[in-house]
Amino acid sequence: MLDAANKNSEELDKASQINENTNNSSEENKSEIIAEPESIVVDEATKAMEKVVSSIEDKVAAEAEKEEEKEIVPTVDYQSLSMEDIVSELKKLIKNEKIQAIKTSVESLKKNFESQFSKLLASKKAAFLAEGGESIDFQFSSPLKVEFNELMQDYRTKRNTYYSELEKQLKENLDKRIEVIDNLKRIIKEANSKTMYKEFKELQDKWKTIGPVPRTKYNNTWRNYHHHVERFYDLLHMNNDLRELDFKHNLEEKIKIVEKAYALTQLEDVSKAFKELQSLHKAWKEEIGPVSREFREEIWQKFSEATKIIHDKRDAYFDQQKSKYQENIQKKLAVIADLAKFDYSQNKTHSDWQKSIKQFEAKREVFFTIGKVPRNKSQKIWDELKAVTKKFNHAKNQFYKELNAEQHKNLTAKLALLDVAKSLKDSDDFKTVTNQMKKIQADWKTIGHVPRKHSDKIWKEFKDACNHFFDRVHQIKDNGSQEELDALATKKDFLSQINAVIGNKGITLEEVKAYLKTWKNIGRVPRKDKQIENDFNSAIEKLFKQLSIEGSELEMLKYKLQVDSYAASNDTRKIESEIQFLRKKIDEISKEIQQLDNNISFIANATEENPLVVNVRKSIEEKGKMLAVWKKKLNHVRSLNE
Repeated sequence: MLDAANKNSEELDKASQINENTNNSSEENKSEIIAEPESIVVDEATKAMEKVVSSIEDKVAAEAEKEEEKEIVPTVDYQSLSMEDIVSELKKLIKNEKIQAIKTSVESLKKNFESQFSKLLASKKAAFLAEGGESIDFQFSSPLKVEFNELMQDYRTKRNTYYSELEKQLKENLDKRIEVIDNLKRIIKEANSKTMYKEFKELQDKWKTIGPVPRTKYNNTWRNYHHHVERFYDLLHMNNDLRELDFKHNLEEKIKIVEKAYALTQLEDVSKAFKELQSLHKAWKEEIGPVSREFREEIWQKFSEATKIIHDKRDAYFDQQKSKYQENIQKKLAVIADLAKFDYSQNKTHSDWQKSIKQFEAKREVFFTIGKVPRNKSQKIWDELKAVTKKFNHAKNQFYKELNAEQHKNLTAKLALLDVAKSLKDSDDFKTVTNQMKKIQADWKTIGHVPRKHSDKIWKEFKDACNHFFDRVHQIKDNGSQEELDALATKKDFLSQINAVIGNKGITLEEVKAYLKTWKNIGRVPRKDKQIENDFNSAIEKLFKQLSIEGSELEMLKYKLQVDSYAASNDTRKIESEIQFLRKKIDEISKEIQQLDNNISFIANATEENPLVVNVRKSIEEKGKMLAVWKKKLNHVRSLNE
């Protein structure tokens, strides 16, 4: 039996030699090595099937190399995080998670951080330009940005180190697998029936424990290994029961895989189904040995059919995605067209531009909410967006450059007024300087904005200078000048004299008028002592009652008493307000008299004896008397302003 085995082994060695020669040929020839038995008749359907299977195997090879990356960190809604939170989350990921498992999370964090920082930078630059800065001088440093950059550098360093180590490990794993294949060849060649099966099982177990290899070597290495495993089983006819037991177990496992593959054809999530299919292909290759020749083609065909169904569903899904991509292209181009038509030609002020900036950014933000587009179109669309954005920014920057020049001109004008205010704030010429201060305050209001970095400072200095002067004026008015203090003392004595004659029946109207004239001629008193004016008015009121004066004369005396107190208090605002009121009143009465006079011409038989004419004439006469009183009042108030 051993001789027969050796003879069989020699025949297998020849076949193996052919296979190995093929393995040592070009990469193109390597791709043509078939992992499973070939069909005798290769029709178009079979070619399509083989193409699909080859595509799956290429992806399995790629995934096998990256199997360490399959630990996925749970996704988080990074859009809601602030920049501070993003830095904190990035730091936590780098510290606590496997570096190869966080690529997607890191890229999402990076995109969100840079988007927020870009907006912050634009805002800071706009503020800088609004304050009068030049674009070329703009600089902005953020400790948060520095920390974020350092974390990203740390991530890249660790990731590069990981992939460097991974490449080294992949090569070591390839050497180990080649060693297993060489040992398989050896035990087949030796054909020692006592030890070969045990050694074979040990080699199988070792193969399964070896990690991933470079993707370019994966399929070819597996085919080589699988070929020699089949050689071994073909040689193992000397222990038929043992071989059949393995074949049976492997067939059962492959049937399970086929069933799982067909179950995946019903899965709606085609991406998930495709990933699961790759896992099944990997298990088919890595974990399960061959089956007997009578079932090899059949079981492989069923697995290939399920594979093609899933692959075709995936192709249909991506065709649908392409349609969606086209829709996204149109949407993004529509946003760009809308931005290109955005009208900012009427913007004249900083407020106009701030409003336009918000509107433009809101429209631009829509672009980023639209889904993905094909990679070959992405850059062109992005360049178009940048072009319309650049045009808008150029116009905005030009405005702020011109605004900057105007604001510097305004700054020069306000600094000149500030110098005047500072030079006058300690002046003792209150009457002259008060008017000057009021004028420069009015001039200040007519001057436009200045750069923000100067605005608060010079306004505070100007306000402080003006307040300093007017506080001194108010203090003098409250405490009174020496002249006002003398007038106060005189008025106190005079008021005592008036109070003493109240009740004296010999007092005449002429004497009361003399009291009024004397009081007025004494002059003003300090503001804080103006109550004495009210005391005087009360005393005069008593004398008026005592004299029993009535009619227009009494009204005029009381009116003079009232408005003279305005003059005594130096209340020019009230005097001006009273003049405006009197003018309005005179105008109203004059129009009423004119209207009454016109009405007479419309009365039929308008003789002087006509009762209706008599009434109208009487109304005109009464209003004429009223008009005379209002005119007297106006003349008196005007005299107070002279």
